[in-house]
Amino acid sequence: MKNISVGLSLLIVLFSNALHAQKKDDLKKEIIEKAITARNYVFKAETVMPSGAVPNRQLNYGYDLRVSPDTIVSYLPYFGRAYVAPMDPTKGGIQFTSTKFEYKETKRKKGGWDILIKPQDTQDASQMVLTVSETGFASLQVIGNNRQPISFSGYVDEKKSKR
Repeated sequence: MKNISVGLSLLIVLFSNALHAQKKDDLKKEIIEKAITARNYVFKAETVMPSGAVPNRQLNYGYDLRVSPDTIVSYLPYFGRAYVAPMDPTKGGIQFTSTKFEYKETKRKKGGWDILIKPQDTQDASQMVLTVSETGFASLQVIGNNRQPISFSGYVDEKKSKR
């Protein structure tokens, strides 16, 4: 009888933990969907995957792409071949603020989104393709005018308001 009650207690605890994890995932999906549809989110890059023979690299904290309804702010590194050197050597990455851009969001059949961003007021990127899962995992491909394409992986999260 004692073994049955211990087993039943263990089963209840395991079921409770699984239910809590499911609720947490559902909340995360809801937050991501709200941020994407409001165009108010940040893509945080964790890994960069350059074109060509350059190996993938893990990134330090701080590289991101911030999306607002009226502004795109990119602070991303670049590794790869550039066909034209930048005028300012301190601007070696993909760093720009765009207020003139095309934005197209498409819901995927199996969940998540494909987002196409075409900045029109910068030379650093002519097209950015962001693929986001329901839980926020994301990949970003940046196609530039004067550089080889580059990809990033990371995650999307809601933008925190400044207090």
